[in-house]
Amino acid sequence: MAGRWIETWEPEDTAFWRETGERVARRNLWFSVLSEHIGFSVWTLWSVMVLFMGPEYGVDAAGKFFLISTATLVGALVRMPYTFAVARFGGRNWTVFSAVSLLVPALAALWVMEPGTSYGTFLAVAALTGIGGGNFASSMTNINAFFPLRKKGWALGLNAGGGNIGVPVVQLVGLLVIGTLGAAHPRIVLGVYIPLIVTAAVCAALYMDNLRPVTNDTGAALLAARDRHTWIMAVLYVGTFGSFIGYSFAFGLVLQTQFGRTPLQAASLTFAGPLLGSLARPLGGRLADRYGGARVTLAAFAATAAATGVVIHASGAASLPVFLAGFTALFVLTGLGNGSTYKMIPGIFHAQALARGLDGEAAAAHGRRLSGAAMGLIGAVGALGGLAVNLAFRQSFQAYGTGTAAFWSFLAFYGVCSALTWAVYLRRPQATTVRTRLGYAEV
Repeated sequence: MAGRWIETWEPEDTAFWRETGERVARRNLWFSVLSEHIGFSVWTLWSVMVLFMGPEYGVDAAGKFFLISTATLVGALVRMPYTFAVARFGGRNWTVFSAVSLLVPALAALWVMEPGTSYGTFLAVAALTGIGGGNFASSMTNINAFFPLRKKGWALGLNAGGGNIGVPVVQLVGLLVIGTLGAAHPRIVLGVYIPLIVTAAVCAALYMDNLRPVTNDTGAALLAARDRHTWIMAVLYVGTFGSFIGYSFAFGLVLQTQFGRTPLQAASLTFAGPLLGSLARPLGGRLADRYGGARVTLAAFAATAAATGVVIHASGAASLPVFLAGFTALFVLTGLGNGSTYKMIPGIFHAQALARGLDGEAAAAHGRRLSGAAMGLIGAVGALGGLAVNLAFRQSFQAYGTGTAAFWSFLAFYGVCSALTWAVYLRRPQATTVRTRLGYAEV
């Protein structure tokens, strides 16, 4: 795939950006969003498929939670190789390949979704859908290289938010199928997505570009892995994106298991939260561009903890309306936090470059070099948070019959994330290298 290669790319040059860069970057952004959107839909496919699995499938609630946990785990693990694939093969070329590869889990699910299929087969196919989670890492690494620092919060938030919307969209498709044809026709959902996968691949081939200056830098990857801020941001991303994707997978199953909702009732309620959370992600990036990622992230974690308290109360009182209100707030707030945390990553490494005496394009290049490497690791660890959420729900329902114990553990973790954000990026006096040149509001 020789593709189209752009030999020179200088987004921090305002003249270049105004005359050429912005138009090309935006075109690549829109088609990156499309491919990532389909990837998220495939990744979270089993959050819908389990709603179709009635008693005739012979899979209990714990088994269903383990199915969605398997998809979550694989999606997290493939994010690291997907991150480095962009530089190795080109952003356009890898987007085409990663889109086409989604046909494998879609066709496999089309084949196995019927009563009588063994649980081991369901597990294997759920694991295959995990490759859709890798599209996020390659897409974010690619788009990070296209945009200047001052636009990254908006661009990365829009790219990730558009991808995240793939979660509620596949759930809406499932709702339409269950509502019109009943829960006996899961293959219709897959029949909708197979042509969409082909469309995403064709559009990427026709309209996206490869950037020659983007190269795999082993040194940058090692530096990012050794930098404490990479791991701090990974913990914060577990709290934001890990919560978002974990809740997206588990929400419908929680409604069925704890509140006795039918498949149709559960499907009619599950899509709204992920949709609002996805739409909130670009807003989180935009707010971070204006007020500083650390400030927005801290506010998001504090509000998320409060919303979790509402969910705990509703879970104990068996109040479905209050539970839905609190859970919807969790989706919105984690979506805001997703956008603000990803804005912080390039800002942190750019600030470190300034603190070391670099300026102008040299500082920007250093920031892009390390932030691109760090994003893959942070994204993979954050997605593992979704696995932790699903396993916590599984254990809570097995031990107590409700998800209340899981929510208490989430509340404690949000408290840790709030304290960490404040202590490292906002506490005064400004002692860290990150804030020496840019000031805490820029991080």
